[in-house]
Amino acid sequence: MSPVDPGSTGSPSGDLAAGETRGAESATAQWYRHFGTVDAPGNSDCYAAWSVGIAEDPELLRRIDEWPYNKRQPLLMLAAARFLGARISPYPDFRAFLDAHWEDVSRTVLARATQTNEAGRCATLLPSLAQIAADGGRPLALIEVGASAGLALFPDRYGYEYDAGPGLTRLAPAGAAAGTYPVLGCTVTGPVPLPAELPGVVWRAGIDLNPLDVRNPDDVAWLEALIWPEQDFRRERLRRAIAIAQADPPLLVAGDLNDQLSALAARAPSDATLVVFHSAVMAYLDAEARERFRATMARLAVDRGCHWLSNEGHTVVIQADGSSVVPEMDESRLRGRFLLLHNGKPTAITGPHGQSLEWL
Repeated sequence: MSPVDPGSTGSPSGDLAAGETRGAESATAQWYRHFGTVDAPGNSDCYAAWSVGIAEDPELLRRIDEWPYNKRQPLLMLAAARFLGARISPYPDFRAFLDAHWEDVSRTVLARATQTNEAGRCATLLPSLAQIAADGGRPLALIEVGASAGLALFPDRYGYEYDAGPGLTRLAPAGAAAGTYPVLGCTVTGPVPLPAELPGVVWRAGIDLNPLDVRNPDDVAWLEALIWPEQDFRRERLRRAIAIAQADPPLLVAGDLNDQLSALAARAPSDATLVVFHSAVMAYLDAEARERFRATMARLAVDRGCHWLSNEGHTVVIQADGSSVVPEMDESRLRGRFLLLHNGKPTAITGPHGQSLEWL
């Protein structure tokens, strides 16, 4: 979940609450226009054109506004159309597809969620995970909240290429044959503590309202539909990550993260360092639920010595209550990227798909 996250949603300013308008344009039109003019360009020409087209299409906006508020986000609607067979095309052709398939698009939007499972984010989390393991002198037990299919729970099973300018730092999982795992590329700036080897992970688990099953063809198809149309490299990366998860499926618990986290943490082995992490998840919680989550993390830090990695952006979803998801840094500084915090302290600015890591 999930970036703005070009793999999760896209929205106008987080200060725009549900139902508000800016100028003569509705909030939904603003949402799609922002996605089409700020988030999509450079990532998907197709999604840029479609989103701007939707922003200028009163009849289509009227239909979208019939959905519940949290179902109107651009990527969810666009992914639903892609899931049902929409191909890269000019906006008029896409509009005709929507007219012909609107009932199915609406049904898919209402049944699904933006559960982008971007394994590439492991590249921006790995230096922190390795540092935590090294400092504790123990292997890791991982819990991801908002885990989707759990693909980010395998940082020790992927390969990495960190580009700091003069040369590459390469890391590969021990004993794995080349070509059997995704290689995650990441451009780094600043004093990033790049590890010499991958940390050990002895236990991995995740929580999601509706976990996706990598053994279910429909769930796999939905994960692929959430990849933006032109981004074939992400699609191939996803498929290799899915193959790893299919061979050793992680423990995934269905339910609200605030209801499930404490009980799941109690199942983690006591001789491992527990790390709870998330990416592009907190925007789906209101301010009260986020405060409850922070309180749970504070208790786990005291009771279990748990570490907390938060990797979130300002504009994943418009906050209906007007609250800020990332108050620690100005949105103009992030410019659509995420802020990585370790135990509540800003550590780095990250690319929403793990493509960049700027150490603070």
